[in-house]
Amino acid sequence: MEIIPVTPRGYCKGVVRAINLAKQTAKQYPNEKITMLGMIVHNKYVVEACEKLGIQCVEEKGKTRLELLDKIDSGVVIFTAHGISDEVYQKAIEKNLIVVNASCDDVTKTQVIVKEYLDQDYEVIYIGKKFHPEAEAVIAISRHVHFVETLDDIQQLPTFSKVMITNQTTMSIKEIYTLIEACKEKYPNIIVLDEICNATRIRQEAIEKLTDTDCLFVVGDPKSNNSNKLKEIALLNGIPQVHLIETSNEIQKNWLEGCDRIAITSGASTPTYLTNQVIEVLKHYSKTNELLHLAIDIDHLLD
Repeated sequence: MEIIPVTPRGYCKGVVRAINLAKQTAKQYPNEKITMLGMIVHNKYVVEACEKLGIQCVEEKGKTRLELLDKIDSGVVIFTAHGISDEVYQKAIEKNLIVVNASCDDVTKTQVIVKEYLDQDYEVIYIGKKFHPEAEAVIAISRHVHFVETLDDIQQLPTFSKVMITNQTTMSIKEIYTLIEACKEKYPNIIVLDEICNATRIRQEAIEKLTDTDCLFVVGDPKSNNSNKLKEIALLNGIPQVHLIETSNEIQKNWLEGCDRIAITSGASTPTYLTNQVIEVLKHYSKTNELLHLAIDIDHLLD
């Protein structure tokens, strides 16, 4: 059995920056209440590790960042890597909160581009994942930003004379291609700005290059859009078995039976520690036909 760790995998620069900011904030404000507005990155183990540093997480399904901010009345608020709207930022200032903005630079860049085109009287079509905080922040910019997720969404859009299309940074390359082509057919003069970030793109391309692979493990949180997209791309690429797992302890022996080549990748918000455990368990299995059960040391997740 051959075990293939896919390169690149794991943390992107935006996630590294967000985690470092969280650690710095815990040291800088030891006597202040510190709250992250949603999951700082989409990985529950990273959030748990931050909580051990004294950073609370405010997250509630169906609640926007603006609504969640009502739950924070004092101390430090950390905005997550997924970006934040101007309205939320301003509200935090008005509440006299100490603001730490961990927004990814690539996410912020997309917001700037959208604003530039809005200032030129363009309508903006934005491809994203419904209820994702990155998409939420962009949609909040203006009523002239039109969210789409499906081909049906595009068909329901009105006629525009000046229109630009862009996207959430963690979308699938193939997915946005289909939607962009549909928009180009409907709006022949549309301006297309593909904003899939480089970290997302090269991880997806690495999966597309896999050949003769019987099984792929994507290590990531179910809430992580980029992890889910890696799984989708692998299935579209014809890999017979693709499993999205959070830790090595989810691996089932029957998944491995009959497999000769097993690959491992991970989402951009997945700690290397967790991915290395998956690799360790699979390598041990390839030699012994037995699965290890490894404890997770939360204290090492942010190293």
